[in-house]
Amino acid sequence: MNTHIKKVYVPMTETGFYILLCLLEESHGYGIVQKVESLTHGEIRLSPGTLYGSLSKMEKDGLIQFIREEEKRKIYKITDLGRQVLDLEMKRIERLYQNMMEVRENERS
Repeated sequence: MNTHIKKVYVPMTETGFYILLCLLEESHGYGIVQKVESLTHGEIRLSPGTLYGSLSKMEKDGLIQFIREEEKRKIYKITDLGRQVLDLEMKRIERLYQNMMEVRENERS
């Protein structure tokens, strides 16, 4: 992974994180919107402009790839590079969570 990709994508926006997370399985844009809304219990609803702008940038940067069209819908999936970026971000989030829990535990002591 080159430094440009790491600099641009880590830390990730919630939008970027959820797009890559959803694209662990093949999906189209509207499917991503639905899955994100479901995962976040309606707290995050991706607008079409945000979603399609992010998909376009991620495809250009090699994090996702277009694989086929079904009923006029573009189907995407995550690439190996996208998985590397997602894994880095997940490790970062896990570290943040662990640090938060340690601080909380110390406050209770």
